[in-house]
Amino acid sequence: MARVVTEHVRQTGKHFLSERMLTELSSIRSRHSMHCSFLDAFLECLLDKHEGRYWNRTYLALPLLELLLDDQQSELSPDRLSTLLVSDAIRFEVETAGGSPEPPSRGRPDPVTLRKRLRHAVRFVGDELSGPDAADLADLVDRLPRPPTTAACRWFDVTVHPVYVLHDEYFFIRLLQTHEMLFTAISTDIRTAIGALRDGKLEAGLERIHHATAVFERAAILFRIIATMRADQFSTFRKFTQGASAIQSEQYKRFEILCGRPSAPRLHSAAFTSVPAVRDEVEKAARDTVTQAYLDLRGAGAFGQAEWDLLDAALSGLEARHQRWKSTHRSIAVRMLGDAHGSGYTDGVPYLTECVENRLFWQLSAR
Repeated sequence: MARVVTEHVRQTGKHFLSERMLTELSSIRSRHSMHCSFLDAFLECLLDKHEGRYWNRTYLALPLLELLLDDQQSELSPDRLSTLLVSDAIRFEVETAGGSPEPPSRGRPDPVTLRKRLRHAVRFVGDELSGPDAADLADLVDRLPRPPTTAACRWFDVTVHPVYVLHDEYFFIRLLQTHEMLFTAISTDIRTAIGALRDGKLEAGLERIHHATAVFERAAILFRIIATMRADQFSTFRKFTQGASAIQSEQYKRFEILCGRPSAPRLHSAAFTSVPAVRDEVEKAARDTVTQAYLDLRGAGAFGQAEWDLLDAALSGLEARHQRWKSTHRSIAVRMLGDAHGSGYTDGVPYLTECVENRLFWQLSAR
């Protein structure tokens, strides 16, 4: 059922599903979803507009993807799932370019754009596609990594529900999902680093901080892929995404609050009022941060100067990579949005410009 419904959504756009179909899906959810968490998550995302609770998590089918991460048989890490998501985007581009059914009105990319898009996407997937040029499409699909053959991973193929019918929205959704997985991985790194620092295990803490910085390098590749999206297609389908925005990314905000408590203006800005669950987490007394661990350990004289130099360099590297990531995000928004408001009811580019000034370790820089 989920596959048939998903195919229909991709033919019509979630925003344009008939009232009759939505009513039938609501009925199915009320009768059967309690028996299957995957079906419940699938319908939660599919019925979001119909039920008046549409936002970033449901647009990106994150409740369903998170169930895949939780499935012990699949043994998927956020980093691995990010690779599978981009691989699926590559598969979609290659298959539609090769004549897979898709009406011309959907606007497939021209050959030059396609080659550029695939070149960056193949680079993201990395060694598993070692060697051949991205323009050699003959066996590329066969070499792409696929999800494990578990019962849970059968749901992987039904985690893209475009709101409209233009070609670029499919790969746009996959890349935003990938960003969420990368920030899930980064948050895990930072949380582990805090624990290691608290235990006095500087080397282990440094390893996780460096890994988080490296994951930001992968995230930078995603921006190069997104830059191949046609502005006219984006401006058309985003008319139907109002209410869903990257400003609502809970995983990005969790990464931020693990680094340090946000300043009062930041905490009361749209960045955190858009994610009330994460904002509540900031107020929890047990919430620890890299910044607080650093200050406590400094006060206790836990490490020698050479060790502090290593930690300072690692945090500076993470801060610098994060700043470059934000600047690149802003640059793409300038090209895609221009003067338009953001789909999360922000001012768009001016909001992102303000965010560039935000620092993860602002309390340490003032030390």
